[in-house]
Formats: sequence, structure tokens, C-alpha cells
Amino acid sequence: MADENGNNKGQKGLTSVLDKVKEDTRALKDKAAEEFKTYKDFDRTQLFKSVFRVKHDDTPRGRALGILTNVFLHLHPAKINRDAVRYSYTWGMGGISFYLFIVLTFTGVLLMFYYHPTKGQAFRDILYLEADVPFGMLLRNMHRWAAHLMVITVWLHMFRVFLTGSYKKPREFNWVVGVVLMLLTLLLSFTGYLLPDDQLGFWAVTVGTGMARATPLLGNEGPFGPQLGMNPFNDIRFALLGGSIVDANALLRSYIWHCIGIPILISIFMAVHFWRVRKDGGISGPAPVMLESEIKELKRGAVAAPTKAGGH
Repeated sequence: MADENGNNKGQKGLTSVLDKVKEDTRALKDKAAEEFKTYKDFDRTQLFKSVFRVKHDDTPRGRALGILTNVFLHLHPAKINRDAVRYSYTWGMGGISFYLFIVLTFTGVLLMFYYHPTKGQAFRDILYLEADVPFGMLLRNMHRWAAHLMVITVWLHMFRVFLTGSYKKPREFNWVVGVVLMLLTLLLSFTGYLLPDDQLGFWAVTVGTGMARATPLLGNEGPFGPQLGMNPFNDIRFALLGGSIVDANALLRSYIWHCIGIPILISIFMAVHFWRVRKDGGISGPAPVMLESEIKELKRGAVAAPTKAGGH
């Protein structure tokens, strides 16, 4: 009897273990099937939705969301956290950066009327602009100082976003777009250095493009560059300058990048950045803080409640 009871218990224990293994296997299989279905329908994943626009359901709520989440059909959000737009919280750095970009675009177009991107003539145009053009000195200084301020405000904007955790889900993609905009801002400022064709611009571009020689894979002095056949006449520095020295080709390329290429790229990424801010629910902010009047009303309600309870 003891052996039979022991065998029965052993069989029951083995059966329970096998059943548990089967259940775990079945659960793991179901989970794997769900994940496979998720990867198969990648357009429904959070990563896809955070990067691209998605179509809403053809329902009254879906049609309303199609309008409320579209930056062109509905520029202002339906509701916002009043603390999220508090100036002491945002510092206004994003809006100031955009305003400075508008100032730079306007003053840059005006400066193009008096500038020729050729060696010798470029520096003469700057002297003519400062000495003979009415308000020319003011125009050039507005462009120059707006560029410096834009670099500062973009950095402060990124700093504020990092401190407040505004780069976290669901705004992780917009953080990447913001980093790209910061890099384009620095490149825009850097390419403008050479345009006056003075000593400051010459040596700034000489040092800056000299660092490009150490670029991995693409520079003749960088890691794996020589192994890939890079030399001073075909690496990334040669492509940036249009030659092996800072001369007329470098001036022309800086002018094209500064006035056409990079502004177009910044405008595209800026549009995406604004759209993502709108799509992600606006500016992220702290927990809602009630107004003083609302706190007083709550206190009155809290005092009135015990009074009524005592009356009963």
C-alpha cells in the first residue's frame, strides 16, 4: 500500500509538473505569436506611430481626432495644461529660436542683394555694405547677432527639454528631430563664417575642415580611412572645400550651403518638429497646479462637509 501510495503521489507530482510545463509552453507560444503579429503589423507599433502619421477610424471620434491632431486643420490644441505653457517653465526658448530664424531669413535675403560669393569681391562687398549702404551696418549686425543668439537659445531649449524630461515617451522621436535641428543650426552658423572672406572666417573654416580629416571611414587621417583608400584629394575635407585648400571653391560651397541647402533642411525639420509637438499633445508640463481661487473653493467645501455630517 505504501508503494502504491508513493507511486500515485509520484505520478500525480509528475503529471502536475508536466501540466505546468505545458501551460508555460502554451503561454510562451501565445506570447510569441502575439509578438510576431505585432512585428507583422509594424504600422500599429508605438515606434511607427511615434514617427509617422496614422489613419484614424472612420467614426465620429476618429474624424474629430483627425482634425484635432492635424497641425494645419487645427493649429490650437483643444485643451492645454496651463502650467506647461508657463513662461517660468518653458523659458520661451523654442519660440525665441523660431523668431530668430525668421529674422535671419529676412536679413539674409536683404544681404544677398549686396553680396557676390567670389574671392576678393566678397570682402569688398562687406566694406561697401558697412560704409555706403544705408543702414547696412545695422543690417549686417542684426544678422550676425541673431545667428549667435539662435545658437544660444537652441542650446537652452534643449537643456530645458532635458531637465523637464520632455524627451520621454511619446516625444522620443521629436527629441531626435530637435537634435538634428541643433546640428543644422551649428552648421548654419559655421558656414556663415567664411562668407565675409576675412581672416576670422578663413582660419575658422581651415581649423573646422581640418578636423574633418580625422572623421572615421571618410577622413584620410581617421580610423579605417587609409584602409578604404582615403587621401587628401578624395576624403570628406576635399568634398567640403571643393579642393585641398580654402579658396574660391570653398567660398562658393559655403555660400550655397548657407543660403540654400541648410535653410531648406531646417525648414523641413522645423515643420516636422512643430507637427510632432502638436501631435504629441502639446508641450509637456508638470502636474497640474490649481489656482489660488480653486484652492479656496476646495477648502470651503472641505469645511462645509464636516458641518453637514455633524448636522445629520
